[in-house]
Amino acid sequence: MPIPRDRETLAQVLAGFGAQLLREVTDPEVVAVFRLAIAEAVRAPEVAQTLNSIGRETTRGALRKIMSQAQESGLLSGRPVELAEQFNALLWRDWMVNLLLGVAERPSPREIAGRAQDAAMSFLRLQASASGCD
Repeated sequence: MPIPRDRETLAQVLAGFGAQLLREVTDPEVVAVFRLAIAEAVRAPEVAQTLNSIGRETTRGALRKIMSQAQESGLLSGRPVELAEQFNALLWRDWMVNLLLGVAERPSPREIAGRAQDAAMSFLRLQASASGCD
């Protein structure tokens, strides 16, 4: 991914990252692994710990890196950890819970792209608002 040096590139990087993450994590086999880890968390906590460290933490680290690069370019202010959490919250909303509960189907590629684009734009609007750069 390109290093974000302007808002347009940052929006593209975030939307691309978000779409890739949604595509991968909403795969039915990945959702099944999450369900298994949750179901066995008490008896086999190492399953959940492994899923968290290999999957979730790797993704979080990549997103924190994007936020750090954007911060170094003067595009964002704040802690990269918190910025990554904010973007992640906008990206996922309650989709994962709905998938885990089986009350939602896997989103289409079009829905994924739209969700990622919306999350990127909402994140950038919120950051501009917070810094007074509306």
